[in-house]
Amino acid sequence: MVKVLLTVRSEDKGKRILDAHPQASKEKLSYVIVPDVAKDGAFDEAIKSSPPFDYVLHTASPFHFNVQDPVKDFLDPAIKGTTGILKAIKTYAPTVKRVVITSSFAAIVNSKQHPKVYSEEEWNPVTWEEALDHSNVYRASKTFAEKAAWDFVEKEKPNFDIATVNPPLVFGPIVHYLNSLEALNTSNQRFRNIIQGQMKEQIAPTGTFLWVDVRDVALAHVRAIEVPEAGGQRFFVTGGYFSNKEIVDIIREAHPNFEPKLPPKDSPSDFPADIYGINNKKSLEVLGIKYRSLEQTVSDTVDSLLAVGA
Repeated sequence: MVKVLLTVRSEDKGKRILDAHPQASKEKLSYVIVPDVAKDGAFDEAIKSSPPFDYVLHTASPFHFNVQDPVKDFLDPAIKGTTGILKAIKTYAPTVKRVVITSSFAAIVNSKQHPKVYSEEEWNPVTWEEALDHSNVYRASKTFAEKAAWDFVEKEKPNFDIATVNPPLVFGPIVHYLNSLEALNTSNQRFRNIIQGQMKEQIAPTGTFLWVDVRDVALAHVRAIEVPEAGGQRFFVTGGYFSNKEIVDIIREAHPNFEPKLPPKDSPSDFPADIYGINNKKSLEVLGIKYRSLEQTVSDTVDSLLAVGA
């Protein structure tokens, strides 16, 4: 029997997750509360007090635009949260074979000088000084956290190997038991804004032109556990290119009732003519991922937003 232990930041969040999976008994699915992942020893008790683990998925790291303190809000949770759980596993969980870490395209991208092709070979060259600028801090936090993980394995020689999953913007259906329109994850806010008419006058800049479906990201994490060859690898997981104009056009086609709230059909696209290339071959060949289409993801995402009152 596969047993899964979750770490959550509050009792309420843990109960909501259990309530949403009534088919899973308490023996199969349980949680412990870790209120502050940046705190020294944050994961120690969770790992010490639980049955032996075979695998660990480390997914937690903040992504939002409400930056008050770059170090406290982003850098510490990302870096200390990652090194903290690796230390706890090495010390208290000798049975663990692999740790899969959710990194990001943010740890790959070089916004100052894009390479001809992005792949797992690229690293964001951001410095600590640049990281303190609010506009850089999220990307820096993911970069430093992932580098800290690889450095830990190299220096500490633990009983496990690691793999990282590096997605760009993650779109897809929201989880109704955790999300409301007010608490919507940052990547999906553009969908809410479009269907509520916030882009009727002008389509907002796309920003990053790469995306992936949340369900494909989830599968990549599972495959990174299951596939022996995934150990010691980074995986750039992306479904390809997109623009906000393309999302608008798909919504117009799939949900014509939103037409009065959408920008004109002839609105320009900001998709660049000379965009960088992408190489996600490793995720296809090693993990066996078959990516969903943008059309399916957009339609499913809008349906999920409508279900919570959009």
